[in-house]
Amino acid sequence: MGICEGRVAIVTGAGRGVGKAYAVKLAAEGAKVIVNDLGGDAAGNGVDLSPAQEVVNEIRAAGGQAEVNGADVSDWTQSQQMIQQAIDSFGGLDILINNAGILRDRMMVNMTEEDWDLVIRVHLKGTFAPSHHAANYWRLESKAGRQRDARIINTSSGSGLFGNIGQTNYGAAKAGIASFSIILARELSRIGVTVNALAPRAQTRMTEGLREVTGEMLERRDPEWIAALVTFLASPAAKDITGRVFAEVWGFGYTVGDGWKHGPRATASRDAAGVEESLRHALAAAGYNAGIERDTFLNP
Repeated sequence: MGICEGRVAIVTGAGRGVGKAYAVKLAAEGAKVIVNDLGGDAAGNGVDLSPAQEVVNEIRAAGGQAEVNGADVSDWTQSQQMIQQAIDSFGGLDILINNAGILRDRMMVNMTEEDWDLVIRVHLKGTFAPSHHAANYWRLESKAGRQRDARIINTSSGSGLFGNIGQTNYGAAKAGIASFSIILARELSRIGVTVNALAPRAQTRMTEGLREVTGEMLERRDPEWIAALVTFLASPAAKDITGRVFAEVWGFGYTVGDGWKHGPRATASRDAAGVEESLRHALAAAGYNAGIERDTFLNP
């Protein structure tokens, strides 16, 4: 008996990388899995269902249950149909893992409108749309006296939480997903749904070529380390964990994000010239966002 025995899960972007690791690990722990992947390249171009089918074949060969889904998760109707497929195929839905994503990295001054719109659409709307339809299913189940012990697990990023040059589109989407998760956790708590987010650090096709990774660092960036946390959060044992953003998730550990906090306070003034002295005292006492040092901004 696995820790997710009998539960039904959807994993988006599950044809490769961390999404594949999630689907395989969930199935190994007894979950029935809808393996969603549109199958495009890292920039969001093209359609190919064969990666998702290969994951399904692997799960079935190991004795698990899985079905392919090729929905574009940012499409309202297709995401609704994906939720319905889980219900029709396996009798319900307990777990939604929003993982699908693309990259179109550029410095902001070189970024096109398409680069911005597509990344925001896939990541942010592609998290909202499936979550909306899943939550409405769980709300109806709760009203009918069949409240499910349900999970939404979203994918943020260090780029969104801490910032990364060349990723204003991706970082904005991932920061939005973190806030979305915290708010949604509060909204859905009354119907038994927990919502968490995590920022994975893994070696996948999305990160290949960014830096040379070898030895222990490569091993610690294996997606299986991340899949273990995701599968635990998807299990009944994690029903009391919600509204959390795990800010760094990899083989070196899982850090719990502490979120935005009020720092030192400057004295308010109605006089613009009178603002500076107190404001500079407060700034000197405050840390920079994500622990970045002052000189990083002044001497990039």
